[in-house]
Amino acid sequence: MAAKVRTMSSPLRIALGVLLLLGGALWVLPILGLWMIPLGLLVLSFDFPWARRGYLNIIVWMRKRRAQRKQRKLEKKAEKEKNKIDS
Repeated sequence: MAAKVRTMSSPLRIALGVLLLLGGALWVLPILGLWMIPLGLLVLSFDFPWARRGYLNIIVWMRKRRAQRKQRKLEKKAEKEKNKIDS
């Protein structure tokens, strides 16, 4: 997909990115969703530095959240093991 996006003309790429962002803003409707916002920022990041920063901020946030969830899961598992041994 990235190769195809690079070969698209700039106005078409901008229009696609804006439509994806607008679709993401309507996340309460069926089919449209929050998944469209990072995708729209990714498409716009080829032309606009602010979109690149926004996209990278979302990626960093998602990685931190994933690491936090993994850490909580490991802590819960350790707590269960501790309770199992104490019982």
